[in-house]
Amino acid sequence: MLKRQTVWLLTMLSLLIVLSVYYMSLKDNNDLAYMNTDDQMLEEPTLTDENKDTNDIIVENIEPYNSDELFTTIRLELQNERSMKKDLLKDIVASASATTEEKNEALNDIELLDQLTSKEMILQDTILASTDRYEDVLVRYDEHQDNDQKKVHVHVKVDELSKEEVVNIMQMVRDEFGQVTVDVNFQPTES
Repeated sequence: MLKRQTVWLLTMLSLLIVLSVYYMSLKDNNDLAYMNTDDQMLEEPTLTDENKDTNDIIVENIEPYNSDELFTTIRLELQNERSMKKDLLKDIVASASATTEEKNEALNDIELLDQLTSKEMILQDTILASTDRYEDVLVRYDEHQDNDQKKVHVHVKVDELSKEEVVNIMQMVRDEFGQVTVDVNFQPTES
């Protein structure tokens, strides 16, 4: 029987190959968001909130793309990443060599991952239901390991966002996640 680490490595390699082929096919069709004509990665346009008022908000958009695959791909990547984290944490819980403290910490981390996923889904549904203008919404919670900075990324599929809409989205994020940095951008819909 293959060791769990070997299975994990093979899963990651398979995912890497599938995503590489996917992105290569998009690159050939000039459909990939965040790419310029020199094939260099651009930074994602953001609206970062550090208790700014509406006059400090600049609304930017992501380059248009030809399908809904970008949001779907990001959702799948996030789901796979969290699923692998949960599997590793479950291994710790099931391990005979792990201490009680390590097992409790792993159980707490599993519960936190489930809570984050639930909050993201609730927030996506809330933002999507707030107006019929939005075709899709993607919410991703991100906690940087290096400086413990908590950030929530919100991507809205709409032709444009007003400053008022951005402020409303930021408030919805705070209502769900508390005091976090909020990054809001929009993805134009297909014509």
